[in-house]
Amino acid sequence: MLITAVFCISFTHKTQKILVFSKTLGYHHQSISKGIEAIQKLGLENGFIADTTTDAALFTEKNLKQYHAIVFLSTTGDVLNEAQQKVFKKYIQDGGGFVGIHAATDTEFGWPWYNSLIGAYFKSHPKQQEAQIVVRDSAFIATRHLPAIWKHFDEWYNFKSLQLDHAHILLTVDETSYTGGENGNFHPVSWYQSFEGGRVFYTALGHSDECFTDTLFLKHILGGIQYAMNCKQ
Repeated sequence: MLITAVFCISFTHKTQKILVFSKTLGYHHQSISKGIEAIQKLGLENGFIADTTTDAALFTEKNLKQYHAIVFLSTTGDVLNEAQQKVFKKYIQDGGGFVGIHAATDTEFGWPWYNSLIGAYFKSHPKQQEAQIVVRDSAFIATRHLPAIWKHFDEWYNFKSLQLDHAHILLTVDETSYTGGENGNFHPVSWYQSFEGGRVFYTALGHSDECFTDTLFLKHILGGIQYAMNCKQ
């Protein structure tokens, strides 16, 4: 199914590019390969190119300059060394975009700046199950296609070290609709924020292969990518 929202063409008429980074040093989600395939297809359909890598050595100032956004697709563990962290931080501060999908919050636990960037760290999760998602903002590019209550099957992350005071919450999950929630009556699962000059979008959804064939979810991450790339909405 063709999923089209907003074409992203730069002022130089060159197609915009994103970098999908999926290095794992902890748990490796089998859905990463499906996620890469889906994001590349979204790019073909919506006017951007998605390069992919698991090689953190590509985090150099010269290389990252070509990308309008960087996607951490279910990364886990300490995926960047100190020099690469400095480059990534500068990329954001120079106006770059960042998209975190699912286990991107299970990443860089020893780097407080990253905690502030992404907004939370993964704590735990119950078994995969269907739950009800509440759409808190129906006007944003990543959520305006969603029903007010979205029933979705996924792996529901509980979070720690939440730093969302300046974030705009897009989706919360209703903990009364499933078992194992630990964040209470207001349990965010997707948000965006302006951060130190850059644009940040995160969604906790996206654990399974099936997510990356779900039209509602694909339009959700497409909108997040387009926001991070600073596309006209």
